[in-house]
Amino acid sequence: MTPDGQGGRAVSDPVGLIADLVAAVEKDMNPGQIYTVVTSVAGGRAKSRRLAAALVERPEVLADGRSPAPRAVGDLLIALRKAGASAVSPPCCAECGKGLRTFQRRGQDWYCAVCEQPTEPCTACGNTRPVSSRDRAGEPRCGKCPDIDGRDPITLIHKIIAELDPHADRETIAIAIRGSAPRPAYQQKLAWALETHPALLTGDGHLAPLRAIPRLIDLLHGAGVAGIVRPICPGCHRVVRIDKPLNGMRVCRMCIAHSRIEKCSRCGARREPATRDPQGRPLCPNCLITDPDNLETCINCGRRRAVCTRTPEGPLCGSCPTLLPATCSVCGQETPCGTSRITGLPWCPGCQRRLAACSACGRDAAIVSGTADRPLCADCTTPPTWISCPVCSDPDHPRPGQCARCLIDKRLDEVMGPAVGLVPGLQALRRNIATTEHHITAMRWLTKKSVAPVLSDLAGGRTPLTHEALDELSDSPALAHLRQTLVSVGALPERDEEMARLEQFLTEFIASQQDSDRRKVLHRYVVWNLVRRLRDRNNGRRTSRQQSLRVRSHARAAVAFLDWLDRHERTLDSCRQADLDQWLTDDTGAYRYETGTFIRWAHANKLTTVYISAKRWNGPTDPLDEQHRWNTARRLRHDDTLKAEDRLAGLLLLLYAQGPSTISRLTVEHLHIDDRGALIYLGRAPIHLPEPVAELARTTVANRKGHATIGALTPSPWLFPGGQPGRPISTDRLTLKLNRLGISPNQARSTALFQLATEIPAAILARTLGINTDAAVRWQRLSAGDWATYAAEVSRRTTESDRHSDSLNI
Repeated sequence: MTPDGQGGRAVSDPVGLIADLVAAVEKDMNPGQIYTVVTSVAGGRAKSRRLAAALVERPEVLADGRSPAPRAVGDLLIALRKAGASAVSPPCCAECGKGLRTFQRRGQDWYCAVCEQPTEPCTACGNTRPVSSRDRAGEPRCGKCPDIDGRDPITLIHKIIAELDPHADRETIAIAIRGSAPRPAYQQKLAWALETHPALLTGDGHLAPLRAIPRLIDLLHGAGVAGIVRPICPGCHRVVRIDKPLNGMRVCRMCIAHSRIEKCSRCGARREPATRDPQGRPLCPNCLITDPDNLETCINCGRRRAVCTRTPEGPLCGSCPTLLPATCSVCGQETPCGTSRITGLPWCPGCQRRLAACSACGRDAAIVSGTADRPLCADCTTPPTWISCPVCSDPDHPRPGQCARCLIDKRLDEVMGPAVGLVPGLQALRRNIATTEHHITAMRWLTKKSVAPVLSDLAGGRTPLTHEALDELSDSPALAHLRQTLVSVGALPERDEEMARLEQFLTEFIASQQDSDRRKVLHRYVVWNLVRRLRDRNNGRRTSRQQSLRVRSHARAAVAFLDWLDRHERTLDSCRQADLDQWLTDDTGAYRYETGTFIRWAHANKLTTVYISAKRWNGPTDPLDEQHRWNTARRLRHDDTLKAEDRLAGLLLLLYAQGPSTISRLTVEHLHIDDRGALIYLGRAPIHLPEPVAELARTTVANRKGHATIGALTPSPWLFPGGQPGRPISTDRLTLKLNRLGISPNQARSTALFQLATEIPAAILARTLGINTDAAVRWQRLSAGDWATYAAEVSRRTTESDRHSDSLNI
């Protein structure tokens, strides 16, 4: 049985469910006191759900205290007993059955301190007894045979350090030792380790057998003791805190995270798992945050979203600011209030959670409007239009009043001032905000600290209304959205935003290099090679995010290789093939693929004599799964519960091998829809879309709508609009959507290209799918396609539609 067996209570209120289960056993204890104890033990949402699931599965543990059970259950039993519970049993030792006030745990079993101790043969006496300690060699000792060392550990460590720094103060060293190893027994182990391997203090700290040694090194180095060398992480070669064991060495937290990377079972991202689902499959941090079980109802907007801020009144999502005191429109109390999405009026969190009999229909339902004496449910509430505001006399020129749109106009006056006197572009922006359909979103946007000051400076003339002036401000997602909104309303001209950001980054990146010769080489390589080739390739088209990131990684790779040469006292000119071979085998080498491009460019420009061959592509690295591809395509065809745009994007990837970056940049002009059917232009030749793909295309074109509410003056030209006005959906966002459909874009595209290359000649494949001819030829060779009978096969096909229906028969 799961917590869902309790009417879904464990998902929405696991703490309440746990309190009810405890109250059913402990009848003499105050329910409020039980709830307080449970709240203190239950912790976060994930822990409270696991605790509730364990108690629902075996509620008798509250009465008998027997393991196996999670540690949280034992902590709850102890906390209840300390609070005065008598019917609830304390945790019982799994070995001797004794009731416990504290317990040790092995797996899911609880033990007392006596039964928990492991027994091993003592190295000194040979008797099998509980292990009391371990000697300097790490061998077990019983309580009667301790490894006694009469030397003072602080004096011994001071003697070792004095060989590095004769002026080292003993008291300073003693403070560092006590800060890293407070217990005398641990100080003795610390002294033994340093006596055996003194080089731990001079650079070999990553080999420390004890976690306290890197901490001691940091404290000594911070105290100014000479001769102490902070160790570098053997994984990433940074001088950072290293106290995590990995493969017999101490590494940093980042390297530990990289060693734990797994493929998220939900979105497909390769990251360190934040948790695991009930089946033990990994979940990344993003999927943990967005998991439906972790969503809560925001007390401001009323939507179930991830919690960003917790207030005494309740949770707030990331889009809602902290609640401000106001007069609740329902109960009339002066208290922190959110804004109702239905009425646009303030209401307090208590009224948001209130259930009562509606004064109009009589049903017991959630209260949305009305008063405390005459409440109204959502069905009986008529959202007031802004024209009905008693202060508004002219619908086209609202004045500050009580309705939502009048409040927006009041806020616009505070931020931007009156419309008279503003430049035409800002007047258009002000008009667009004042007349937007989603007034709550507009009000929330105007209250953002990263938006309101910029708008005020633009309206007051303190900041010129130019791209260059906005570039000088601190970059943030809110500023990027504001810039695109100004572009969409005509206040700013269009520009290649990714290219502009890339150029700004490269300028600062090159200028940050100290050596003038290096700056010259980087400028030649990055600006006159990488950026110029990118402009030629795009030929007037906008730069994609992936292209920008690729150029940045190539620039960082060049600097990383030059840094490696500096550490080995080499330059590009003096570098020899033996040095390059050493770099190829060096663990510190990074960006190997991108660095190869830099070395080949330097060789071609006679800056170095070494050369590294380009790595030849020998096919996809992920396994090809044709059966999964068609199973997913069939599901997208028949599952009407999925959004039409998501189904269309998935089918374009599965059937026509279009990557997320290509799909995201499709416009309505790529589609030609009439009574005879639907055509899509992925390359130079059109492709006839069979049903139901054509119907999905029609639905997507008719209903396409991005998340942008401000600045979206005209229908978006993009087939898949994004969150910013006038911009398509980002590749990352589309990839996330595809992952949620069970599609891994790289693997699915490779599988589709491999299969299509076996059925269609390379020239036709390139012309219809919009891929490079050389790439189509490579895929054809990889799939070993045979075109000897292709012409005869085509001649047997009756019509163009029949041909596509055969190849896309799903």
